[in-house]
Amino acid sequence: MHQVTKLKSASIALMMGLISFGSSATVVEVQTSMGSFEVNLFDNATPKTVENFLAYVNSGEYYQTIVHRSVPDFVVQTGGFKFEGDFPITEVVTSAAVINEPELSNVRGTIAMAKQRGKPNSATSQWFINLTNNSVNLDTDNGGFTVFGQVLGDGMDVVDAIAALSIFNMCSSQNPYCALSDIPLADYTAEDAQNEVELSGQNLVMINDIVVIDADVTTHPEITPAPNTLIDSVDNNSGSGSSGGGSFGWLVMMLGLLAGYRLKR
Repeated sequence: MHQVTKLKSASIALMMGLISFGSSATVVEVQTSMGSFEVNLFDNATPKTVENFLAYVNSGEYYQTIVHRSVPDFVVQTGGFKFEGDFPITEVVTSAAVINEPELSNVRGTIAMAKQRGKPNSATSQWFINLTNNSVNLDTDNGGFTVFGQVLGDGMDVVDAIAALSIFNMCSSQNPYCALSDIPLADYTAEDAQNEVELSGQNLVMINDIVVIDADVTTHPEITPAPNTLIDSVDNNSGSGSSGGGSFGWLVMMLGLLAGYRLKR
């Protein structure tokens, strides 16, 4: 009887451990020049992606990165480029690409990995925040875009403020397809651009840092992650389909594109 009781206790402990593992999550704080917001990561639904993201966080590669892309009613994107006090900006040093994990839906407030057009398993450091429900396109396009976290509380107020900034094209005629064709800028106007007013670091939207504030918590009760129910309707490994703006493909940026630091519409 005593042995049976021990076995029952062990079984219960194992079950509780599995339940805890199934609900555990990491919370990070994204500290921007326009305010901070917290993100609950989905460690267990997308373990490889979260591990990849936290590797960049812990290595300091996200320190002083910029929000380099903003598309109204779609996304704001970061994680690719750094401003370290002076121009030109530099690219984030990337590690090997992470496998795609399209388990959850790209609804408003979720964060997901950016990747190259036609390459489902090409995500490295760049990530974006969904400003609206983008599930119809992003849950299936390019193998589905991996959602690995969600903004908590009123954090989307900060994101929406970033999205409300004016957007400029920093690509040059020599490099028209650079990654900075839709960059949001603070305290910079169309008139400034027309008059070729020199850009300063204060005009950039900075991700000052991303820090882990809770490494072992249960998923926040306000969050009910939406499953990606559309991905099963497509060939997840094909990488085909119309990528458009949702592909988040980017070309290698020429570091000299900011020579003179002028903007053009």
